[in-house]
Amino acid sequence: MKQSSVKNLRRRWNISRWAIAKPWLTICFWLTVTIAGLFAFSSLKYALFPEVSFPVVVIQAKASFDTATETEREITAPIENAVKNLETEGMYELRSSTYPGQAVINMAFSTLYNLSSATANVETALKQVTLPPETSLEIISLDLNESAAISYAITSESKTLKELTKIAQNQIIPTIAELPGVLKVNLLGDASRKQKDNENLISTSPPTLVSFNAKNAIAFQVVKRADANTLEVVSKVEATVVKLQSDLPEIKLVLAETQADYIQEATQATIDALLLGIILAVAVIFPFLRNLTATMITALAIPISLLGTCIVMAIFGFNLETITLLALAIIIGIIVDDAIVDVENIARHLEAGETPKQAAISGTDEIGLTVVASTCTIAAVFLPVAFMGDTLGQFFQPFGLTVSAAVLISLLVARTLSPVLASWWLGKKEEGRRKKEEGKGLTQKPGLSKKSPELSNQDNKPGFLFEQGIEVTQKPGLSRKYRDLNNQRNKPGFLFGNILSNQYQKLLNWSLDHRKIVIVIALLSFVAGVGMIPLIPKGLVPQLDRGEFNITYSYPLPTFTTNTEKSPPPQEIKPPPENSIFGEGAFNWMSDITNSPTRILLRKSRRIAQQIEKIVLSSPEVESVFTIAGFQGEPNRGKVYVKLKKERSLTTAQVQEQTRTALSELEKVTISVEDIPFVETGAGKPFEIMLLGDNREILHNTATEIQTQIQKIPGFVDITITSQFQNFDNPIEISRRGLKQVVYITANLSDGLGLADAIDLAVEVAQPILPDGVELDLGGDSLRVGEVFGSFAVTLGLSVVCMLTVLFLLFGRLLEPLVVGLCLPLSIVGAMLGLLVTQSDFGVISLLGLIFLLGLLDKNALLLMDYINQLRQSGLERREAILETGVVRLRPILMTTSSTVLGMLPIALGLGAGAELRQPLAVAIIGGLITSTLLSLIVVPVLYSLLEDLWDCKNS
Repeated sequence: MKQSSVKNLRRRWNISRWAIAKPWLTICFWLTVTIAGLFAFSSLKYALFPEVSFPVVVIQAKASFDTATETEREITAPIENAVKNLETEGMYELRSSTYPGQAVINMAFSTLYNLSSATANVETALKQVTLPPETSLEIISLDLNESAAISYAITSESKTLKELTKIAQNQIIPTIAELPGVLKVNLLGDASRKQKDNENLISTSPPTLVSFNAKNAIAFQVVKRADANTLEVVSKVEATVVKLQSDLPEIKLVLAETQADYIQEATQATIDALLLGIILAVAVIFPFLRNLTATMITALAIPISLLGTCIVMAIFGFNLETITLLALAIIIGIIVDDAIVDVENIARHLEAGETPKQAAISGTDEIGLTVVASTCTIAAVFLPVAFMGDTLGQFFQPFGLTVSAAVLISLLVARTLSPVLASWWLGKKEEGRRKKEEGKGLTQKPGLSKKSPELSNQDNKPGFLFEQGIEVTQKPGLSRKYRDLNNQRNKPGFLFGNILSNQYQKLLNWSLDHRKIVIVIALLSFVAGVGMIPLIPKGLVPQLDRGEFNITYSYPLPTFTTNTEKSPPPQEIKPPPENSIFGEGAFNWMSDITNSPTRILLRKSRRIAQQIEKIVLSSPEVESVFTIAGFQGEPNRGKVYVKLKKERSLTTAQVQEQTRTALSELEKVTISVEDIPFVETGAGKPFEIMLLGDNREILHNTATEIQTQIQKIPGFVDITITSQFQNFDNPIEISRRGLKQVVYITANLSDGLGLADAIDLAVEVAQPILPDGVELDLGGDSLRVGEVFGSFAVTLGLSVVCMLTVLFLLFGRLLEPLVVGLCLPLSIVGAMLGLLVTQSDFGVISLLGLIFLLGLLDKNALLLMDYINQLRQSGLERREAILETGVVRLRPILMTTSSTVLGMLPIALGLGAGAELRQPLAVAIIGGLITSTLLSLIVVPVLYSLLEDLWDCKNS
């Protein structure tokens, strides 16, 4: 490309020319954006995670059959065969549980599908099924976003539980149920089931017994609507409870359970990290520029870009939740980068003696194409993240769009507002400095070399730490513009800048003479990074220190010898957790049993809960426990919610381990100490593998043997086998998945064992045990791990393709994109080292960090190669152009890297609620950015020269 055409291209891309020509219009535009951004920010709601709906449809069928096998043959199998074809319409999982006379079929649909359309498809499919006469069918549509927002225990020193129940039914629940965003209010703790349905405001829940801190109570549970914001609903409920408490002094309304506290703490911690990151990112600019005015101009890019991003977030309906706040926090250093590069370049032109307006125009002309290219590639990298298309894509769409919007808005700020302010503020300061120096007789005399004593005493302009003490002699064909720009004035006292610049120039010079050694070092660093991957824990998401957890328990039901069609199933039927794909009430058939000993079973469940409560409350770390006996409609099952004190010496995981050990003394009770899921996906325990086959006895025996082997592996805890059988020929419960009988092996994880590592270990011990006719498959979060890594692999590839395509379109040849592509692996060694040192999980969040690094490394490479091309087009030889570029671009590269690193440092330190989720991202980016920056400063120029030589040899 000829030099004249390159100049025309740069001018055509330079929107700064227009902004400088119409400065007041530019100022007014960004003032409007700022004001609109403030309104948009105030309209955004707080949440923990993006609201991703998981459509679930449950079919409950009942008929008069005496055995589960007959029910399976006559009801379950025909229904499953009819709905199996829905796999082409978004159904990704089909499970069923069959009991004597009853079948429960569960269908989970992709998040891309609407719940109402999924339900309609199921209804259509069922019309083709021929079932026995008098078979009753019920179709239940479930939206897992319809979750419990807050629960209150109702206690009294003077009132009986019966009296408290009446007060709750008549005075409390109707008031709460009428609040905006409330779907229903469940009354808990009433074992009579004679609850009054007050215009459907009070849910007729199955019988339960409730206690708070080991004292009997009743409670109400507020379930929010799917589209309601948890914090808003909780806020309204809390305000109403305060009023009710004043009206009912004889009772106490005690907060028993809510996720709102953690949501507020986690979002506030992320906001604090964001604000601290802004301060650090701005603070690092001044030591480089040594110019308060230039620092202020670059710093203005941060709040304006963030407010502009809030407008985009409001348009797309995003919330201020962990994912979007994390996106805003990690791009602090990025959104100031463009302004840094522009302002720094304008300042250099002012130093060379140009007028303020000319310095702004020529400086932005020179750097404009690079800034636009690098920012567009960052946006190109993250757009595939926003449009993955699967469940993961739905979850991370706000992240990708927020990052892309922020960097593009920051580009506009840097290309319009920053040059206008620089031409005004820096120009006045530079003019004042010149007049002051002219008065002292320190004007530059023509013809003096940089080493002249007379020149060494002039223009003690602070700020150019990394461009001093470098002699650049004029080469034939080199324009005076570049000679003046690089012959910078010496500021006494900045020895570190002089030394660093000189040492880097020497290292770069040596590297160009030893290119093979440099390439070998780069390859070894990549191999070292890959070699560290097996040493890093791999999982889906890290375990959070939430200060709260659940204990679920169950005990064996008595064996019924008669009336089997009305008998409850045996012990090891494990329905999924609350709000799971089976849905609340899916197992309420147990309560419908004629003459059922429900109250007897509930009392026994309550006695077991008392033993658990005594052990849990003995821990000094525990603040409160809230127990529900008869959990999810099963009287032999219960849940204990444990709230820890804020000021405690142990982490949540450590308290869980202590609790698990203490509770192991309870006999004939199955106990699971579980984390509270950070997103309701319908999964139970994080680890789940399935054995599929046709022979129940072989399945059960194989599962038992695999369970024995898994128990020997450290980190696996609370291991259970579902669907155990007392009679293989005539079982009371039959589980199926995908038309085959199934046995589930589930477990919780401890000791820092990542989910992906747990899967690998379990599959390794299970494979040799599997007999013919038995298949091993993954379920729940275990299945999602593979989906996540697969989705990110595709997204990573698309991101690289998008980035290289943008570079090819901008440079018009393959050399620069090829250099960038070959340098991308340089970041992996630092990223993996950071994760290894901090023992952060290599999972969803850290994978986002690796994608983020693509754009950052690309930015540094472009800064180097574009300026090399400019110097060569001005007449400089390639080697001299590379050496001068290294010195000139060293400062902006170190500035942008430092601002990005310090901007993410508060997140990397892992402070505040939810830090475990944020930290891997920042650690991966910081580690990868440091090593990639250091390596790219050498490897990019070497690769550039090496590939060009190979290119020329091939074409000659």
